Amino acid sequence: MDSFTLKIFLYEVEPLIWRRFTVPATATFTELHQIIQKTMGWNDEQAHQFRWGKGKSLTNVISDTQEQVSPKDEFQDEGEITVAKFVGRRRVPLRLMYRYDFFDDWTHELVIEERSDVAAPVVLDGSRACPPEDCGGSFGYKESLGGFAEWMDDDYDPEAFDATAIEL
Repeated sequence: MDSFTLKIFLYEVEPLIWRRFTVPATATFTELHQIIQKTMGWNDEQAHQFRWGKGKSLTNVISDTQEQVSPKDEFQDEGEITVAKFVGRRRVPLRLMYRYDFFDDWTHELVIEERSDVAAPVVLDGSRACPPEDCGGSFGYKESLGGFAEWMDDDYDPEAFDATAIEL
């Protein structure tokens, strides 16, 4: 089985929240988005996009909509491009940015680390619970951890993570 091992981590949150998982090489970016949602613990209630490019110029967008894409950006439909097609003959590791919820602006770095024969999709490892949906981005999340948000669920444990509990 041809697959890729990926690592994703969330920017602007310390200690780091991250996951390592596999995806089938034949997965479209639509399917990759769905896997990321389950892996990170998001609810898939908001818009998202993948961005990549050279250096600090992330002008290539892979998404399900051209909303939030500027005129200078190059757009590709996420339902039409597979992970294998994206990687092509490029050398791994490859880095992309994955944005989720443009209002809260959760920004992740996604690294396609290596080609693999490991079964996919499966969560291999990770650390810490994902922030709750709609908690106000990294600032709101930090405030809630400091006890400054009344809406924080008493059952939420920011240190909890169990890779075996995630069904992809």
